[in-house]
Amino acid sequence: MRLKNLILIFITLFTIMSACNSPQPSQTQSNDAQDALLNKYVQVPLTSDISHLGDNEKEMLKLLFQAASIMDDIFWTQNFGPKEEFLSAIDNPGLRSFAAINYGPWDQLDNRSLFIKGYEAKPAGAQFYPADMTKEEFDAFDNPDKTNQYTLIQRDDDGKLKTVWYHEAYADQIQQAADLLEQASKLAGDMEFANYLKLRAKALLIDDYLESDLAWMDVRNNTIDMVIGPIENYVDGLFGYKSAHEAFILIKDIAWSERLSRYAQFLPELQTQLPVEEVYKREVPGSDADLNAYDAVYYAGDCNMASKTIAINLPNDERVHLQKGTRKLQLKNTMRAKFDHILIPIADELIAAEQRNHITFDAFFSNTMFHEVAHGMGIKNTIDGTSTVRKALKEQYSPLEEAKADILGLYLVTKLHEMGEFQDTELMDNYVTFMAGIFRSVRFGAASAHGKANMITFNFFLEEGAFSRNEEGRYAIDLEKMMEASRKLAGKILTAQGNGDYEFVRNWIEEDGVIKPQLQADINHIAAIGVPVDIYFDMGPHMLGLE
Repeated sequence: MRLKNLILIFITLFTIMSACNSPQPSQTQSNDAQDALLNKYVQVPLTSDISHLGDNEKEMLKLLFQAASIMDDIFWTQNFGPKEEFLSAIDNPGLRSFAAINYGPWDQLDNRSLFIKGYEAKPAGAQFYPADMTKEEFDAFDNPDKTNQYTLIQRDDDGKLKTVWYHEAYADQIQQAADLLEQASKLAGDMEFANYLKLRAKALLIDDYLESDLAWMDVRNNTIDMVIGPIENYVDGLFGYKSAHEAFILIKDIAWSERLSRYAQFLPELQTQLPVEEVYKREVPGSDADLNAYDAVYYAGDCNMASKTIAINLPNDERVHLQKGTRKLQLKNTMRAKFDHILIPIADELIAAEQRNHITFDAFFSNTMFHEVAHGMGIKNTIDGTSTVRKALKEQYSPLEEAKADILGLYLVTKLHEMGEFQDTELMDNYVTFMAGIFRSVRFGAASAHGKANMITFNFFLEEGAFSRNEEGRYAIDLEKMMEASRKLAGKILTAQGNGDYEFVRNWIEEDGVIKPQLQADINHIAAIGVPVDIYFDMGPHMLGLE
């Protein structure tokens, strides 16, 4: 082997060990400072009534918890490195809990700043790529699988780049998870859910998820549901190509689901009414989508890191979108926890007294629901037909897509209200609650796709005069101006996505995806009075009486 190759390998190993396996991290903060970090979060119980489940379903749940836990372990490896070695070296219990919430030594809601000394800054590409790899080296790497969302980029024995499929990199864990899903499928009382579990087990073993994604679209009558596998690409901040492992375990809320189911039929018509030129809305979303409400009983991996999602819109595969649409799952108990513990305290401080009565849970729920509906609308492929929007916009795709879903969701609420099809809330409730929601989500920071999305929206509303701020620091919206600003912003985002203009989107997000001084002062005030940024969970089989 050539000397330069030996040197390359040594440098690579040294860099990885320095970044992820520092043996003696320095914990120089005071205990009070360490405990203050954990106070950014409020712990809530994650549970649901499962008294209506049969014995087989309860046994199946135990297997699903085990499979989900494996996804959690894999995600630790993708985001940081070995879990137990890292956490066991942290003496302070509060700091250890904060590190577990963040899956590493980086505060995800503070632009990934280090809160434990002795580690390097988080690599933009997490552990999906070699720490010493440059973008130029990646561009020169001639391999058709390098942009596949289910491959790692590693170095071979000669120091050259190579691709490794997830099912090879995590072979033992993937086999265990697949076996558990196979066993669970035999206990499932619902035929469609049993079929999904079998196909998902197969998908994990070959890193081809289309068949199982399509099967999941047919899962409609089950009480228990599960999302599992490599799903979202938020963690890959280098290119936005690589998906990270995660899992949700869910119990359906049948009563609330019945309230939602009727809206799916309007999606094709709403697509035609999007506020953009015809060429940007010519794709027809699948009308076979469903809307349902659930209690989440377990989060694992990517979805459990730092800020917790309150709704799911999946699958992400554009082929499934065009053929069948998406499923939109509202996580009602998680949503309620964030509304009670975070949104209401924020509104009490930052929303003008005369508009505070418009902050309602039903408006928060419907805004979130139509955010997920909006993910399945718009355009998935650039108008010149050369690429998907996701690949064209690379790491800028996620923040712009989240901004699209935010603002287009509000637009959809408005259109359905005008059509007489949505009367659950007053429009004023939706818009004022949306404004309060910006203050909640913008606190996720510039490193978060959702945080950037809310900054884009806030700054656009500011330019359009959609709200005012009084001398007491309280915000009030102008409904008509905010409705018009929402329409304009939706059109701007959809056009940018359809054009697939990476430079335009990157410059836009760099300029407007930031917190301006006045907003930062207001956010600092919220933090100073102790309003938590997000939640974390007491969860697991014990919360359901399964242990």
